Amino acid sequence: MSLQEPAETYVVTDPEQAVVLLNPLRAAILSHMREPVSAAEVGRAMGETPQRINYHLKALDKAGLVRRTGTRQVRNLVEVLYQAIAKTFVLSDTLGFEPETVRRMKEDGSLSHLVQTSDKLKRDALRLLERSEAGETVHSASLAATVKLAGERERQSFVQEYMEAVRLLTEKYGGAKSGDEERPASYQLLVAVYPQIGEE
Repeated sequence: MSLQEPAETYVVTDPEQAVVLLNPLRAAILSHMREPVSAAEVGRAMGETPQRINYHLKALDKAGLVRRTGTRQVRNLVEVLYQAIAKTFVLSDTLGFEPETVRRMKEDGSLSHLVQTSDKLKRDALRLLERSEAGETVHSASLAATVKLAGERERQSFVQEYMEAVRLLTEKYGGAKSGDEERPASYQLLVAVYPQIGEE
């Protein structure tokens, strides 16, 4: 099977293809597939089992978002190699979604955005690390915490309060003060709330 380079950008125009792409785990899988890889390789990179990755690869293959590029003999197993059809996927503005499709996309949309946000954070952190190693002073801060929320009402209250707190902070510090001597520097702020994995 001939090796075909992935396109730089693929514009998604099919609604069902868009739903497959917006699944957060599948979106993460695609980010590891710019080169031909097996389910086992993707699984190791993501900390997932090959069986789970293979299940989602079949869905991506069926939707036409990845292609099979060949096979490889590993001990007594034959691994199938897959590659994403593009490096970047963009949803077309012309997508005519059915109501059920819209509902499914809304349910998965926040998680998909979380995956995209974490990818951006990793890319930016690597660039800043390079600048720091070159001798530049890079100011940054991070915070991780776990909260226990008793039920849907408390969860909604927490999310609303934390979003309001962030909004007030960004309004307070979002613009340069008049009379400031130093040129203002822009800082990226990323916040996320999601269920803790591995705990009932």
